[in-house]
Amino acid sequence: MAILKVARLGHPVLRKMTEAVTGSELRSQALQQFIDDMILTMKEYDGVGLAADQVHESKQIAVLEVAGNPRYPNKSDVPLTVLVNPKITPLSEETEDDWEGCLSVPDMRGLVPRHKSIRVEAWDRKGKALDFVAEGFHARVIQHEFDHLNGKVYLDRMRDLSTLAFLTEYARYWMK
Repeated sequence: MAILKVARLGHPVLRKMTEAVTGSELRSQALQQFIDDMILTMKEYDGVGLAADQVHESKQIAVLEVAGNPRYPNKSDVPLTVLVNPKITPLSEETEDDWEGCLSVPDMRGLVPRHKSIRVEAWDRKGKALDFVAEGFHARVIQHEFDHLNGKVYLDRMRDLSTLAFLTEYARYWMK
């Protein structure tokens, strides 16, 4: 297993639409190893999610897990999940603003509106169909990673860039 290099804001890979993964591609040992490497990379950098394009692979794959994460200490746990070719559907128009950070936009946070609840359809890493509802922070993480797979970063969703802050200033002035 290997820790992968994370693309930072400005790298063109972050602004491209990712490509769907085929069933045979998903079954390959190479792609399974890549998914393991994504998980290791996410954990190494204390991320709660990671999209394939963030590690220079333009594929519709995202991994997420929230469990005792020092970057998000008060958030509810989310089990390790692999989403392949995800589709999301908002379950209402209701949104909620909350703080987000990103491994591709290091050392910063911003206030981002997201749908409070979504339906998620995807494959897991074995090609099994997933269909579930995510709410709150779980929904936020999935929407954040889904945006990556569609060439967007959280800055694109911010309504007010005056809330964009370096982590030290966020902790000092914004964190409650």
